[in-house]
Amino acid sequence: MTRKIHIVTKKKKRRKKIALLILTPIFILLFAATGYVATLYLKAQNVANDSFEQLDGKLTAETTELTNTSILFIGVDDSESRDFQDSTRSDALILATFNKEDKSVKLLSIPRDSYVYVPEKEDYTKINHAYALGGAASTVETVENLLDIPIDYYVRMNFYAFIDIIDELGGIEVDVPYELYEKDSTDRYNAIHLEEGIQTLNGEEALAFARTRKNDNDMERGKRQQQVMEAVMEKVTSASSITKYTNIIEAVGKNMKTNLTFSHMASFIAYAISNTDMSIESIQLQGEDSYINDIYYYELDEEAMEETKDSLKAHLNGLDTTSSDVATEEDKQTTDILASDSISSDTESEEF
Repeated sequence: MTRKIHIVTKKKKRRKKIALLILTPIFILLFAATGYVATLYLKAQNVANDSFEQLDGKLTAETTELTNTSILFIGVDDSESRDFQDSTRSDALILATFNKEDKSVKLLSIPRDSYVYVPEKEDYTKINHAYALGGAASTVETVENLLDIPIDYYVRMNFYAFIDIIDELGGIEVDVPYELYEKDSTDRYNAIHLEEGIQTLNGEEALAFARTRKNDNDMERGKRQQQVMEAVMEKVTSASSITKYTNIIEAVGKNMKTNLTFSHMASFIAYAISNTDMSIESIQLQGEDSYINDIYYYELDEEAMEETKDSLKAHLNGLDTTSSDVATEEDKQTTDILASDSISSDTESEEF
């Protein structure tokens, strides 16, 4: 039996919105700088400095001038109930490559169950295991090995940031697709119960809403995570939230690590603001569901992977010509790809 996976090339406006959502933590930290509030600016700068963490063997460039570069966003679930131990795995991986001259960005989503070679393990396993084996450094090395490109910067965040931010904002409104029971941030089973329908969720409830995949799959979970991020952005940018920025900035800062300095962040934001015609392309790694020794993996398509690697290399080297081929019109185009219809949930116990 087969199913259709729809890959959609959306309007530039929509693609730009996705990029802003991915950069939500940095925008929150820097909102004070663009809002002309001196005290908030200094607070954001101090929090950004406290969040700075260099990777071994990967020095952050001293110059803050923006060049063609790459940033890996790592989302992790390191709840206190797990005592921040080595079992922590990455729950989301998104690579962003920037081309200054073309005014373009490519966003690559890497499925957490992708079957890849992890240098720290010296063997093939799920890509989300890389973080458990060696933290951000191991994850960056694994992605570099997978895509054969350098990763200049990383941004690592945990779910506590989103819980605290959403609570500070007074909750967010989302559309829950079905009744669900889910663990809370301390891993208590069925601690969260949500009814179907549009409703306002607090931080813990929003986390459960974004994490669950019992009744569908990772693709649908990704859509829910995007819905949460959109709701957060809408609340953050509303006038009613201005008085809450100090607490929001603190919530982001204590739950984020990055080798981007405050000056580097400011350069990215200034570039994005001054280039309103910047094009954003979203990319998904093609592959198929697979079971190896009765464990679920997402097995990447080798031919498609080579094309993705070539595209990213060209983009970083200033040789990319694919962006003009993707969508020269504002209308979206849809490509149907057939893939095997199998269950996306793991058979091994690693539910996040």
